[in-house]
Amino acid sequence: MKQGPPMARKAFAVNDAVRERVRYLAGVGVPQDGIAKIIGCAPKTLRKRFRDDLDRGVAEATATVSGFLFAAAKGGSISAIIFWLVRSLVGPSIHGCEPGMALKGRLLPAAFGPPGSATGAPRPLLRVPARVA
Repeated sequence: MKQGPPMARKAFAVNDAVRERVRYLAGVGVPQDGIAKIIGCAPKTLRKRFRDDLDRGVAEATATVSGFLFAAAKGGSISAIIFWLVRSLVGPSIHGCEPGMALKGRLLPAAFGPPGSATGAPRPLLRVPARVA
């Protein structure tokens, strides 16, 4: 049997240390192209071999930050309470493009008034953006 030329590249080795690094980098918000460069593979290989790790890293980071935010809100931090309430009403996205838009098209009081408005003047209304399809 005739064999062709050897492969151009060696297969990318996946181990637990690389998986942990991918989860960490995805969790702190590094784009997939950047993660691929850091671990030394193509972006397509990263998405193919590390799909679960990419998703899990983002989910773990979100859960950790949400836990700290919830603890701060329970501890009495007013800004954490406001953020938690607005997030629970509007959803996780500031752009309104993710699921969880509970009050689509309704008016909510703005969390903060205009700069320098320490008076008891009524606060402006904030329109919740419609969900983009």
